[in-house]
Amino acid sequence: MNNVQLESILNQHLNAAAFKDYCPNGLQVEGKPDVKKIITGVTASQALIDVAIEKNADAILVHHGYFWRGEAYPLRGMKYRRIKALIENGINLYAYHLPLDAHPELGNNAQLAAKLGITIKGGLEVDNPNTVAVWGELDLPLSANDFAQRVATVLRRQPLLIKGGHGDIKKIGWCTGGGQDFIDLAAEQGCDAFLSGEVSERTTYSAREQNIHYIAAGHHATERYGIKALGEWLAEQHPLDIEFLDIDNPV
Repeated sequence: MNNVQLESILNQHLNAAAFKDYCPNGLQVEGKPDVKKIITGVTASQALIDVAIEKNADAILVHHGYFWRGEAYPLRGMKYRRIKALIENGINLYAYHLPLDAHPELGNNAQLAAKLGITIKGGLEVDNPNTVAVWGELDLPLSANDFAQRVATVLRRQPLLIKGGHGDIKKIGWCTGGGQDFIDLAAEQGCDAFLSGEVSERTTYSAREQNIHYIAAGHHATERYGIKALGEWLAEQHPLDIEFLDIDNPV
């Protein structure tokens, strides 16, 4: 498949043009025009690039790419080495940030909900049709400890549980990755708990003072599943060799 054609397919399916993001979505680094082998992963780290080179991949497809708002412009050090490796080996880099978080089927939030047994009911940002923070319900209420244990089992890492609420969890809000500040919207809308990847110092007080449990389950761990699902969808639709690699990250 042509590399620009591949970008068009991904852009359209993820509705990328609808999002105002912190980085460019789509083809970030252009490589060889013909794409047959694709490596997918959460972040375009040097480790992921090295494996893609070893496997003779034509492209890398990730959630966390490059050129973030506010980062330094010069191609030096780590940034230079990564991009140099991509260019020298003709590897295309595609990255989708908020569009992949928000996709109703393949997105990080949707995929995490399916794995944790949560039925999605709506968005926490009620005036935003492309909301990246959502809410839903468990089939049966669980204690905060029991739900945290479910998270630990599914994600294979022990989450941080802040017991701010006083009862079981039925209605829950979540946003994968660095979405901890959506806890306030979740509290306003009557959620029993909020889950995200990261936690800030202020999050503890938001949870305790608004009577809502908070679960920090890991940025990487909560965002494994969207990019994996996107790659699987792409492989089903087109004759491409696609392999997901989970580069270990404890954060």
